[in-house]
Amino acid sequence: MTCRVVQWSTGNVGHWALRSIIARPELELVGVWVSSEAKAGKDAAELAGLDTPTGIAATTDAEALLALKPDCIVHTAMADDRLMEAVEDLKTFLRAGINVVSSSPVFLQFPYGTLPPEVIDPIVQAAEEGGASLWVNGIDPGWANDWLPLLLTSGSERIDRVVCSELMDYSTYDNPKVLFEIMGFGSALEDLPLLLQPGVLTLAWGSVVRQLAAALDVELDEVTQDFERIGAPAPIEVAGRTVAAGTAAALRFRVSGIRSGREVFVLEHITRLHPDLAPEWPQPAGKGCYRVEVEGEPDYRLDLQLYSDGDHARAGLVGTAARLVSAVPAVVQARPGLLTAIDLPLTTGRGLVS
Repeated sequence: MTCRVVQWSTGNVGHWALRSIIARPELELVGVWVSSEAKAGKDAAELAGLDTPTGIAATTDAEALLALKPDCIVHTAMADDRLMEAVEDLKTFLRAGINVVSSSPVFLQFPYGTLPPEVIDPIVQAAEEGGASLWVNGIDPGWANDWLPLLLTSGSERIDRVVCSELMDYSTYDNPKVLFEIMGFGSALEDLPLLLQPGVLTLAWGSVVRQLAAALDVELDEVTQDFERIGAPAPIEVAGRTVAAGTAAALRFRVSGIRSGREVFVLEHITRLHPDLAPEWPQPAGKGCYRVEVEGEPDYRLDLQLYSDGDHARAGLVGTAARLVSAVPAVVQARPGLLTAIDLPLTTGRGLVS
């Protein structure tokens, strides 16, 4: 079965999603939505950095793309600073009978126990009304802390604690809005950015620990969050800006699922703008990695390194996009509603083996 697909946005993740859609014979690209007139009218291949034209021109006309009745929309538009507007977009797609795989809002990866019913129920109702499915995922939140740890636990006699970590140098991450506005790098340590406002970490990554708990049939008593920030000892040049000495340059945060007074699931991020910062914090394998630790019998520790053209930040974008695109056929065939990783069968990538 060939799935007709619309790519929604061509930014950091969307650029790679577009390339992945074009490369896959089981998918047919039928439209591309862009947010700027500067990109409108350009061939999808040009926006994807490919040489062979596709004959599909990008457009800012959302209604025209919905009228195409695609089987699925690959939605990668940034939602960090427009969460509820993004939710409304997704509901519009679903009501139109269009399945959606999306990289955001990340709290929809597994919203149960994190979001109130008045937020979840309208999304489910929109999906059921249109007979369509929504699946939100990526790498983190995503397969680095859903399928990857769950796969490791299948070899466990006893599980005491599961820890999923992202340990990354973000100095090559090309998204100034996320780095400086949302994560607060370069700001005074006493000024809390959006990400560190009360409840935001548990909203965004609480889904990770709650999904692991649901998959392993563990009832949590609570989900907690904490963080620590380190200032730059000297100026650092990042993404075309100077992070001044004394301003935020390293961040460590944890979201923990608590059962009977102890941590049983932990999601941790350790983010540095230079590898020499905070040497006492856990260190990555290579330039950056996703780490999964399963404590029990036996103990497991898996360090997953990823590179694209030598850069781990770029690899994360490619991997996030491919994760979504790989799932399109499974989501199209799934029941209508809001799906999670534990609802879908194992999906694999596609490619040529020579």
